[in-house]
Amino acid sequence: MEQRPFGPVSREVAVIGQGTWYIDDAHRPTAVAALRRGLDLGMTHLDTAEMYGDAETVVGEAITGRRDEVFLVSKVLPSNASRTGTVAACERSLARLRTDRLDCYLLHWPGPHPLEDTFAGFERLREQGKILSWGVSNFDVPDLEAAWKAGGEGRIACNQVLYHLQERAIEHAVQPWCEEHGVVVVAYSPFGHGSFPGPRTPGGRVLEDIAESHGVTARQVALRFLVRRPSSFTIPKASTPEHAADNAGAGALMLTEAELARIHMAFPLGNRPGRLPML
Repeated sequence: MEQRPFGPVSREVAVIGQGTWYIDDAHRPTAVAALRRGLDLGMTHLDTAEMYGDAETVVGEAITGRRDEVFLVSKVLPSNASRTGTVAACERSLARLRTDRLDCYLLHWPGPHPLEDTFAGFERLREQGKILSWGVSNFDVPDLEAAWKAGGEGRIACNQVLYHLQERAIEHAVQPWCEEHGVVVVAYSPFGHGSFPGPRTPGGRVLEDIAESHGVTARQVALRFLVRRPSSFTIPKASTPEHAADNAGAGALMLTEAELARIHMAFPLGNRPGRLPML
């Protein structure tokens, strides 16, 4: 599994990680087995959130005895992200995850509390050793500018955003801003939300053709396209060990410039939207 530096964090992180949104809807032993299979295959970047129902408890079970292998990320709800509320929310997440620390803690999206207060909570947690780093999620460029001003230079580790082949809005301005400021981009929902292009669609046929030439799957090709830039990571969800293994297969895949260009043409960037899309 390829690993890359994660913003200001002095650690290499798996480029293909594991998301957990809705993982608590799956059969729990199977979901735990899927996460552990992913860890076995190098997908040690695990992402969760307090909003995701029981996902944190599923992750906690999966990483029991393996915590030191994992780059563990969770998120605070904006409604909880006051100075003291951020600290309390993190401590609840740590209890559900059965750990004493997070490697990165994110504000899930811009909310009602001043960023200065949220980030002060993050800094308190970092000083206490309860988080290694912090970042944001679903932040457009104006939000990022405000966060940079509120948090200080070099503090924001990542911006986690919606990004898949049929939703490339971040490429207009968010991704360039992040690259300019040393903030990594983590793509969530990289297969869309139940809308991955099938083999009978024009774009799907391009993916299938490229996949066949490499002896891989179309989903692996899609994941590799999303992490083609050195600042990018992605966190696909898998509810079965077999699906986890398929996702992990993208970690060593290399696409040619010609293949990347074909995918770019098959899934056009489109116009910049007025607001950053999110789920």
